[in-house]
Amino acid sequence: MASKDLKLFTCEEVAKHNKPDDLWIIVDSKVYNITRFKDLHPGGASVFAEEDIAGQDATEAFYSLHRHEILLRPQYARLQIGCIEGARSVMYSRELGKLSDVPYAEPTWLSAGYYSPYYKESHRRLQAAMRVFVDEVITPDALLHEEDGKRPSAHVIKAMAELNIHAMRIGPGKHLKGLTLMGGVVSPEEFDYFHELVCIQEISRCGQRGYGDGLQSGAVIGLPPIMNFGSPELKVKIIPEVLSGKKFICLAISEAFSGSDVAGLQTRATKSSDGKYWTINGTKKWITNGTFADYFTVGCKTDTGFTVILVERSEGVETKPIKTSYSSSAGTAYVTFDNVKVPVENTLGPEGGGIFVILSNFNHERWVMCASSARGQRLIVEECLKWINQRKAFGKPLSSLAVIRSKIAAMISRTESVQNWLENLTMQMCNMTYKEQAQKLAGPIGLLKMYATRCAQETATDAVQIFGGRGITKTGMGQYIEHYHRTIPFDAVLGGAEDVLGDLGVRQAIRQMPKNARL
Repeated sequence: MASKDLKLFTCEEVAKHNKPDDLWIIVDSKVYNITRFKDLHPGGASVFAEEDIAGQDATEAFYSLHRHEILLRPQYARLQIGCIEGARSVMYSRELGKLSDVPYAEPTWLSAGYYSPYYKESHRRLQAAMRVFVDEVITPDALLHEEDGKRPSAHVIKAMAELNIHAMRIGPGKHLKGLTLMGGVVSPEEFDYFHELVCIQEISRCGQRGYGDGLQSGAVIGLPPIMNFGSPELKVKIIPEVLSGKKFICLAISEAFSGSDVAGLQTRATKSSDGKYWTINGTKKWITNGTFADYFTVGCKTDTGFTVILVERSEGVETKPIKTSYSSSAGTAYVTFDNVKVPVENTLGPEGGGIFVILSNFNHERWVMCASSARGQRLIVEECLKWINQRKAFGKPLSSLAVIRSKIAAMISRTESVQNWLENLTMQMCNMTYKEQAQKLAGPIGLLKMYATRCAQETATDAVQIFGGRGITKTGMGQYIEHYHRTIPFDAVLGGAEDVLGDLGVRQAIRQMPKNARL
């Protein structure tokens, strides 16, 4: 109903409509005629028979049971017949394209009155543009396909390509030269890892884990080996195809036989007698974007050791979807290579030198996952703060209970510590060459990822306790909590298991120990 058709009522007038065949309620100063709707109400009609609901202001009762977005849906918005005279609506939820004013819902540098040495005006312009794009273009598609399991829509991939978001997600580098980034809010020359961090964290706000991985994450981890170790001919062909969204690529390392133990992989590449091509045989498992990838960056055993080879989807390459605890929109695949012939020119880096290719690539992959994890935890903090502020138990708000405040305190502390450690390492990346990053940051990034994912799992557990039954229900008030709790183990496994990464960090520290240092 158009706003011009809405009438003004007093509370006394609304109170007269309190019978089953003539039933009105007030929610946030808006008057709704639910006479016909009551029998269609998912929670049953009896809830409207309560004396403090029928003909009364049901705002508090409504928000204890429903998310604000319910009122915005057309089928419910049309039930509104008027407003309360002299009153105005004050309730709101997430505002599209806007910063949240809920404490700790945004990182410090985006919070009013706070400062940061890391971010410049170009970072703020990029963040503002990304926030609008994610809220208006990505999030609606994410909510749709996280549920139906289909890959991200072509129009979203195209829209991202037009703004060169795919290119920005690979990080700073030569591939950005000559591009107009996000409509020109930042130049290729000034684009740094903090700009990339902004892109990662804004996209993560959609809160749909499987879809997020399906949204070209294969390119984020599968394309850098080509950019850094591929031949000029490969770069000219592959990079534009992937960054334009016309072709898709994935990183194919993990196998059923070996995950974090890269050296134990069994997929084998045998070079032909004339040295012109490789023949690849083997399998890969849990390959993100594998079901729809056109290219595969594959780790193989060769006679000279571990080698990384780019494989194009062709005869002998077969992919099958794997059902996991998050959405099939991620394109998680079991990949089979059956006598697949690949030109030797598709070798990435030196033959037998694949360990350096993959380990240097792991740094960026794990850093991306830390960035996403930090933002995901912040989303849960925001949801929990809103919930404890509006939910009542034992006759008072949840926020009045010390045990609840203690959980929230721990959640905030974990979130802020992850973000601050992340920004510290991001600054190191901005001031190191790619080779220096590979040499110095593998351990620290591994430790951060271990810490971030453990913090995330603790936060997920605490959030479920705070939301109760709603925290394990896929729809309604706790839908983001349920989704987060169900999918958070992915962060702890993908890119290297927690214990493996923790051990990597300690081993690197031990190698750097001064020989003569004593207590």
